[in-house]
Amino acid sequence: MSDLHDVLIRPLITEKATDMMKEDKYTFVVPLKANKVEIRQAVEHVFKVKVLAVNTVRVMGKMKRMGKTQGKRPDYKKAIVKLAPGQRIEFFEGV
Repeated sequence: MSDLHDVLIRPLITEKATDMMKEDKYTFVVPLKANKVEIRQAVEHVFKVKVLAVNTVRVMGKMKRMGKTQGKRPDYKKAIVKLAPGQRIEFFEGV
């Protein structure tokens, strides 16, 4: 990726992701071509925290219909980032 800010598309805030924040794990949507090293560097650079581990999951888009028309939601990659103990990302606080 050309810029570290382009690696993190948006945070993924779901009930499961909120529960994982108690274990210092945060979830982001990242580009399909992003790798674990780039994700680690981006989170450390943008949020000024120490990353211990990065797990990625490729999520396939669902098929959806509206009447006779059929379409597909886009595929995306989800990154679960584990931080060092005691570190937090303030962006997620209060969610």
